[in-house]
Amino acid sequence: MADDLSVAPTPQAKAFRPWSPPRRKKPLSLVPFLYQSWRDPLLIWSDRHFAEPQLFGQGRFGAVMVVSNPAGVRHVLTDNAANYEKGRLQRIILGPLLAEGLLLTEGTDWRRARRILAPLFTPARTAALTRRMAEVCAKRVAGWKLTDSQSWLEVDTQMSTLTFEILSATLFSDELEDDAADFEAALNRYLSIGARIDPLDVLGAPNWIPRVGRMLSGGSAQFFEERVASLVTGRRAKLASGQAAPDDLLTALLSARDEEDDARGGLSDREVAANILTFILAGHETTARALGWALHLLSRTPDIAARLQAEADGFDPALPDWAERLPWTRAVLEETMRLFPPAPTMARRALAPDVINGQPIPKGTAVVVSPWILHRHKLLWDDPEAFRPERFLPENRKSIDRYVYIPFSAGPRVCIGAAFALQEAMIALATIMAQADIVETFGPEPVPTHQITLRSSRPMRLRLRRRPRA
Repeated sequence: MADDLSVAPTPQAKAFRPWSPPRRKKPLSLVPFLYQSWRDPLLIWSDRHFAEPQLFGQGRFGAVMVVSNPAGVRHVLTDNAANYEKGRLQRIILGPLLAEGLLLTEGTDWRRARRILAPLFTPARTAALTRRMAEVCAKRVAGWKLTDSQSWLEVDTQMSTLTFEILSATLFSDELEDDAADFEAALNRYLSIGARIDPLDVLGAPNWIPRVGRMLSGGSAQFFEERVASLVTGRRAKLASGQAAPDDLLTALLSARDEEDDARGGLSDREVAANILTFILAGHETTARALGWALHLLSRTPDIAARLQAEADGFDPALPDWAERLPWTRAVLEETMRLFPPAPTMARRALAPDVINGQPIPKGTAVVVSPWILHRHKLLWDDPEAFRPERFLPENRKSIDRYVYIPFSAGPRVCIGAAFALQEAMIALATIMAQADIVETFGPEPVPTHQITLRSSRPMRLRLRRRPRA
């Protein structure tokens, strides 16, 4: 299988290998497993997960299947996707905020929501946002006030603010612009405390037993709900009164109808709010993390950073083919999401018995597809731990199997905003590289940790300076 599926780019003289968590030599017993799942789920994986195409086992919590080969991934996410619903723990963690959003709904509710939302993310609609994205990025980078001397950039905060401002400008007509700092603070609290896997949930304890993390993060959830509910109510009132409303995502969500089910009409206010939170928490957060990791990798590879700067010097969002003129920029972002996938793990539950690559799957089996494993698997990638963006240049990209690289998932439930996110990230990175030199630093490497998204456990800080101009 390695000969058929491995990706073999042109080798670099010196490939940078970012730090990654150590892998276990043998499975964890119950108590260490619960502890590591709560502390950081990346720490539960063993060497075998990165060397074998699939692993099946029966344990205290039932049958578990980890699928790490393209045929199996395709079967679960596409060919027999109807047999696999979202995992229980994901619903428990995200359900209080996103239960009625596209991310967590299932069956007919999901299909209806997808039909309503799909027209809002067509290529034409996304492309029309290019100039506005570029304007927001230019304003944010100008606000850094870079000079010829070196200055520190708080990467996590700045990328979160940048992507939130893009989201506010393009999808909500700047109505959330003043909330960036509050949203970031609430999101950080929620992800660091409330989004951890509680051992009581793993053990299936009754819901009436308090979960400390969710109790401590309850204020964050309340902030999100109240702010978004206020946004929806205000826009709904404007539409009802006949006032002119901005032509943005919020108006589209409130006005959308399901052409196949007229009786149910459009989305309820609760559904609209849940989908707005989905776009904010999933879209803004994942793009911010991808940009942060990309800047870190570029700080360690000045030769690649120079290639991006050369592309960025010719970046013009007014050109219809601007994206085709940034092949290295896109390749860097895609390689970044290979090494640091924004959503490290996808869990499903088998609704009925099945067979995956010859392995019988009982009903109720927890089926795990982990981009963190898949993207670093020894059978699927050449030198999987190395940062080699040339893997994703146009001449090499076609050799990568569709189900080997899934930063935005795949199949019917592929991320509806994938094109939006990639366009946003390319514009942001090109804007930054046009203005800044990233000064290579030799401080401690960021430590990736799984908090729904893939974050660094320690703040990422980079030294930047203004690029000299001839």
